[in-house]
Amino acid sequence: MSVKRNFIASFVANLCTAVVSVLLVPLYIDFIGIEAYGLVGIFGMLQAMTSLLDFGFTVTMNRELARYAAQPEAADEMRDFVRTLELIYWGIAIVIGIIFCVFIPTFGVGWIKTVSLPQNTIRASLILIGLIVASQWPFSFYAGGLIGLQKQGQLAIANVLLAIFRGVGAILVLKFIEPTVEIFFVWQLSVSSISTVLVVILLWRNLPSSSTHPRFEVSQIKRVWRFSVGVSAVSILALILSQMDKVILSRILTLDVFGYYVLAGAVCTNLYMLVNPIYNAVFPRLIQLVENGDQAALGRFYHQSSEMLAAILVPAVVILALFSEDIIFAWTGNRSTAVHTGPILTLMSIGTGMHGLAHVPWGLQLSYGWTRLGFGLNLAGVIIFVPLVVVMASTYGAIGGAAAWGMVNTSYLLVSQVLMHRRLLKGEMWQWFSVDVGRPVIASLLVAGAGKMLIQSTPYRFLLLIELMIVSGSTLISSLLIAPGNRVWLKTRLTIIKRN
Repeated sequence: MSVKRNFIASFVANLCTAVVSVLLVPLYIDFIGIEAYGLVGIFGMLQAMTSLLDFGFTVTMNRELARYAAQPEAADEMRDFVRTLELIYWGIAIVIGIIFCVFIPTFGVGWIKTVSLPQNTIRASLILIGLIVASQWPFSFYAGGLIGLQKQGQLAIANVLLAIFRGVGAILVLKFIEPTVEIFFVWQLSVSSISTVLVVILLWRNLPSSSTHPRFEVSQIKRVWRFSVGVSAVSILALILSQMDKVILSRILTLDVFGYYVLAGAVCTNLYMLVNPIYNAVFPRLIQLVENGDQAALGRFYHQSSEMLAAILVPAVVILALFSEDIIFAWTGNRSTAVHTGPILTLMSIGTGMHGLAHVPWGLQLSYGWTRLGFGLNLAGVIIFVPLVVVMASTYGAIGGAAAWGMVNTSYLLVSQVLMHRRLLKGEMWQWFSVDVGRPVIASLLVAGAGKMLIQSTPYRFLLLIELMIVSGSTLISSLLIAPGNRVWLKTRLTIIKRN
């Protein structure tokens, strides 16, 4: 499957998943309340923190299966590689389940500040969260393998079906069984277990057949451990950067105010629905171009990929930043929620957008097996970010935490590009800033800014939604058309149509 087809498959799947999330989150809040929804934010935070124990295996799985896919004669070695990492991964999953179910409830009950939720509800929810995290955790490992094999289409279909099953099923159990956060988490545990089993089956069915059974091979670990450790170190620091604000704010803020922060984060998470399909489609191809040593083709593909990512991501970020309060009101129908969440969303969307733009450059670094730059910058980011969040959150609350996230990610993107292009694709940094990213930024700001001046505040959600859709569509079209690669593609398509 081509890079474009992989991207389209992943993009459609992520779009469907985002739509399901957008439609159902307000219903979750209606059923269980904003305070209990804060526990859902705790769940997301703890789930992300388990990547500390990934040890870079997921990225290694992706990278190695992409390399094996070009070697049909290495079927036995590929299967041994998967079995070796698989057994280690499941062992870690068991440890995670034990730790989370024993220690997290003990410390979490005293950590979380509640307004009305009873302690028994907090304790039961934290135990369920531990079980969900343990059962869901191996999913990313097997998904990484499918992406390495360039089976994004199958993974996309599975993700869409699971998202619908997870979301719609949660609404049904809340409506017809009991509208409590415990029931919500029980359903999530059931779906997480099913999703992991499904992705295990998909990966093994897509591996090449062999007459021998896959075996655990210590030599496989010795071969990839350096790369895995490097990726793991970078991932640990990246995790601290992405989750420390939530850890600190969950202690400083009451659970209801933290719920607003979580709600803004849930909106920003949907930006990765745009980023991840592109990265997942591009990364295996970057690996192959690096392996082939074709610098000219690598440079072209790098800029095309960066341009495509910016043309799609930047308009979404600009719309979220400029119309944050309107979007939350149109989404939830609650003006108070919109007022409290809007400023947080504005700052958080900028930081998330900067983080998203760094994905293709990071993929290029991984393709060369170069993790030192990412480690150094993430380490510096952690040293700056943690005290910055403490100071700003203590002074300005949730808005301070969001501002710190935006400041650190903006600085990271600028510095990382300058340092990376001193070693990789030398002399091409300016094209990345001015063309790949700069043009979509300018076009999006001009069109969305004009829309901001034209749209008037209205109490009618449907009318506001229509206005937001028009401005968003116009902003996206302007960003896509200003990108040189997209104009070439459109011109080619029009020429073919005229000839026919």
